[in-house]
Amino acid sequence: MRRISRLTRVAVGVASLALAATACGGTSSESGDDGGDDKGLAIAYDVGGKGDQSFNDAAYAGLERAKKEFGYKTADIEPTDGETDADKEQRLTSLAKQGYNPVIGVGFAYGPAMKAVAAKYPDTTFGIVDSVVEGKNVASLVFAENEASYLAGVVAAKATKSKTVGFVGGVDVPLIHKFQAGYEQGVKDTDPKIKVVSQYLTQTAEEGGFSSPDKGKAAAEGQIEKKADVVYAAAGLSGQGVIEAAAKAKIWAIGVDSDQYEQEALAAYKDSILTSALKDINGAVFALAKSVEDGKPLTGTHTFDLKSDGVGLSDSNPKFAEVPGAKEAVEKAKAGIVDGSIKVATE
Repeated sequence: MRRISRLTRVAVGVASLALAATACGGTSSESGDDGGDDKGLAIAYDVGGKGDQSFNDAAYAGLERAKKEFGYKTADIEPTDGETDADKEQRLTSLAKQGYNPVIGVGFAYGPAMKAVAAKYPDTTFGIVDSVVEGKNVASLVFAENEASYLAGVVAAKATKSKTVGFVGGVDVPLIHKFQAGYEQGVKDTDPKIKVVSQYLTQTAEEGGFSSPDKGKAAAEGQIEKKADVVYAAAGLSGQGVIEAAAKAKIWAIGVDSDQYEQEALAAYKDSILTSALKDINGAVFALAKSVEDGKPLTGTHTFDLKSDGVGLSDSNPKFAEVPGAKEAVEKAKAGIVDGSIKVATE
C-alpha cells in the first residue's frame, strides 16, 4: 500500500471546498525510483501541452507541488496532434497500469476516455479538469470560469478608452462560452455603452484553436483594427498570440487561468498584461493528490468558485492599481457574486 502522509491540511480555499463539494506521448517529468509503492500523481495534458503558460502549466505546477510534498514518482504526458479518444484512453490506461495514483486528465476532451478507463481500474483514483464524469473512483474538478471572467470584464470596462474591448475564444464550445458570458456581463454591468467584439478561433480543438498562437494573434489584430484597446483571451496556447498582438499595438491584454504577468515565457510582453482571470488548477490537482496520499480519495463533482477562492483575478502588475476605479469596482463585484446579489451568466 502507499504510505499515508501525516499532513492534515490542503491548500487554503481548496480543503473547505473539497469537503463541501458534492501509452501515447512521452513522459516529460519523473522523480524517484521505480518502486511501485512510490508512484503517485500522473497527469495527461490537454491540447497545447506543457509550456502554454496557462491551463496546462497550472496543472503542472500542482504536480510539481505534490512531487515535492510527498517525495514520490510522478509523470506528465504530452498530447499528440490529431489524436482520438482511443489515443487518450490508451494514455490513461498506460498510466493506471504503471501504478500511478491518482491519474488526472487535464481538459474536458478526456471525458469519454476517462469514463471507459476508470471503470476498468476501480482501485485507481482518476480526476478530470473542466468536465463531469460519473464514476465511483472519479473526481470531477470544475471551475466557475464565468465568475473570474466577470471580474476581468469589470477591469476591461474601467481600462478602455475607446469604449471597445475584445474577447478571443480558442474553440467554440460550452466551456469557453462561460468565459465569454461572464466577461461580457462584467463589461456591460460596469458600462452598458461599451462594445464587446468577440471571436472564436476554431469550431473544434483538432483545428488548433487552443494551440495556435498565430491564429490568436490574427484574431486580436482584427479586433484592434475595430478599435478594441483591451483584449481578453480564453484560448490556451493561442492566447500567447493575443498577448503579443496587444503588446505590439500598445493596448491591454487580459490573461487567463494562470497569472500570465508572472510567466517567464511572456516576459517580453508582461507590461501589456493588465491582469489575468485565474483558475486554481494548481490547487485542485494538489488537493486530489493529497486526498489519495491521505487515504481518503476525493470523488464526485467539486466546483471551485469565487467564494472558495477557486477562481479569482490577479493584481501582480503594478499598473493594475493605476486604472481609475478598477480595484474598488472589482472588490464590489466580487462581494456581490459571493453574496449572491450578482448572478453571473454561463451562456
